[in-house]
Amino acid sequence: MFSAKDRSRRGINHSSEIEAFPGFGTEMQADRNAKTLKTFVATWNVGGKPPENSLVLDDFLQLSAPSDIYVLGFQEIVPLNAGNVLVLEDSEPAARWLALINQSLNGSNNHFQTLRKTTSMMDAKTCHGTRAAKLTSTPSGSLFFPKYSLKAVSKQFRTESKKRLKTCNCVSELERRYTRDSCFRCQQSNFSDDDFSSEEDDGPNSVVLSEIINSSGHNQKYSLIVSKQMVGIFLTIWVRRELVQHISHLKTSCISRGIMGLGNKGCIAVSMLLYKTSFCFICSHLASGEKEGDELRRNLDVIEILKCTYFPRRCKVPNSRIPERILEHDRIVWFGDLNYRIALNHTETLKLLKKREWETLLSKDQLKIEREAGRVFKGWREGLIKFAPTYKYSYNSDSYLGETNISPSKRRTPAWCDRILWKGDGVHQLSYERKDSNRYQFSDHRPVCATFSMEVSVRESSYSNFLKIEVEELLPK
Repeated sequence: MFSAKDRSRRGINHSSEIEAFPGFGTEMQADRNAKTLKTFVATWNVGGKPPENSLVLDDFLQLSAPSDIYVLGFQEIVPLNAGNVLVLEDSEPAARWLALINQSLNGSNNHFQTLRKTTSMMDAKTCHGTRAAKLTSTPSGSLFFPKYSLKAVSKQFRTESKKRLKTCNCVSELERRYTRDSCFRCQQSNFSDDDFSSEEDDGPNSVVLSEIINSSGHNQKYSLIVSKQMVGIFLTIWVRRELVQHISHLKTSCISRGIMGLGNKGCIAVSMLLYKTSFCFICSHLASGEKEGDELRRNLDVIEILKCTYFPRRCKVPNSRIPERILEHDRIVWFGDLNYRIALNHTETLKLLKKREWETLLSKDQLKIEREAGRVFKGWREGLIKFAPTYKYSYNSDSYLGETNISPSKRRTPAWCDRILWKGDGVHQLSYERKDSNRYQFSDHRPVCATFSMEVSVRESSYSNFLKIEVEELLPK
C-alpha cells in the first residue's frame, strides 16, 4: 500500500499497520462509529377539530419511556372547506398543537397563558394606534392566536432564538486538512424559518411576538426543528436538545394532490442528516373513497409523491452523498391517513370486528393486497397490526359510524386508514399501536403510534479517513 520509504517515515510496517487502528473490522469499532436512537412516530387525522387547551398528550407521546426523536403528523387539522383550501389556511390549530406538544415534552404549562397575553397586548396596541399591526381572524372565526401565530410559536420552541439550521454544514476537504479539529467538530448550526412554518413572514407583528420567544427558558429537554403546514396536513419534528447540533441538510418538500392539485390531499416530506445518516419522514393524506377502484387513486398518489418529491441540493462539498429523492435516504418512514379500506361490505366487516378476527380482516386490507401485488410500497415494511380499525367513528363516541341507526348513504366501512411504514436497514420497530382514550374521541379517527430503534452512523471509520488522507499525500502535485 505504501512504499518502504513511506512506511519507514511514518514508523509503520505491514504487521503494525492494522494495530494502529485497534478494533478495525470488529464490533468494537462499529460501536464507536454508530449509536442507536429511539424514534417515536405518530399519525392522527383529527377531523378538522382543534384541540382543547386541557388536552394532555403525555400518554399519547409515551413519556413513560421517552424517545430521542418525536415525529408527529396530523391530517385535517383544519376543515377541508373552500376557505382553507382556496383562500387562507388557518394556522391557529397548528399553533395549539405545538403548544400542547411542548407542554408534555418540556413540562411547560404556561404557553397558552403567555400567548393569550401576547394577543391581548397586540390588540391593545392596535386599538391605541401605536402600531399598524392588526389581528386577522382565521377562517374559523377565532382570534385565539394572531395571524402569524404558527411562526411565533415555532420560534418560541427552538433551542436558541434567532438561530438557523444551515442547509449544509459539511466540512470541505480544504477545511478538513488545514482547520484544527475540523474532522471532529461540526460548524455552528443555524435554523431556517422556511423549515418551520408555512407562514411567509413575521410581518408587522414581529416586534411584539419577539416578547414571547424566550419564555421557554433554558430548561428545554426537546427542541422543535420542523413545523410545516400544507392546508390540513401538519408535520412537526422534535429532538433532544443535545442532538440539534448534529442535524444538517434540513429541507422540506410539499406535494399537492386532491381537487385540482390544491393541497387538500398530498404530503409534507422532510429530509435531514443526523450525524452521518440521512433520514426522510413523509406525512401524507391520500385519496379518499371506498368504491371499487379507489385504491388505484391512492396508489397513484404514492407514485406521484415518490416521483415529484425533490430536495434541492445545496451542499458546498462536491460529490457529497446528500439525498435528493425519497428513496435515496438511509432511513425512511412514511405515515399518515393513507385511506386504504377493507374490501368487504359493511355488514360482513362489522361481524368480523365483533369477533376480533383481525387476520381475516387484514387479508382483505387494500394496502396489504396492493403491496403484496407489487403495485405500491414495494420493499417497504409495516409492523404486525394487532389493533382494531382506526376509522370511522361517530364523533365523541367509541362506536363506529354505522353501528347506530343512520342512513346507508352515510355509513362508512371501518378500516385501517392510519398507517406507518418504513424502509431502510438499521431500523427495528419496537411497538405499533393505536391510542384509545375518551380524550381522543373528538375525531372520527384514532391516532396510531410506532416506536423504532434506529442505528445512526456517528462518523466515518477512522481507518478509511486515514487511508483517504494518506493516498492524497502520495498523489502527484
